[in-house]
Amino acid sequence: MEIIKPLVHWISYAYYLYVFGYASLFKVFQKTSMMQSMQSLGFNKTWTILIGIGELIGVILIVVGVFKPPLKTVGILLLFPFAIGAFAAHMAHREYLHFYDSLIMCVLSVILLATDKGFRIAF
Repeated sequence: MEIIKPLVHWISYAYYLYVFGYASLFKVFQKTSMMQSMQSLGFNKTWTILIGIGELIGVILIVVGVFKPPLKTVGILLLFPFAIGAFAAHMAHREYLHFYDSLIMCVLSVILLATDKGFRIAF
């Protein structure tokens, strides 16, 4: 059990970084397919780039967070609303193909926070 929690954490971390990493870069560098997809969801070029920049900041924070753990938590907390927003937007537009990735990102946000040694929720 001692090895399972860190293993789940770092596998989740790698996939989280992969999905948000490519999604943010596709938005910032205006990949045609991403721009068309975002436009179909109602986001113009400016909003798409701003969303991409926000996601990229979160990705940078979670990468730097490997060396400074509190920044990883800040990055995850920053990216969590983007995951929820993506989930809601894809569900509202019945884009069920993309729905799964955003749902997984929502779940992984919680898993990453729950398995992080330095993050605690106090009641």
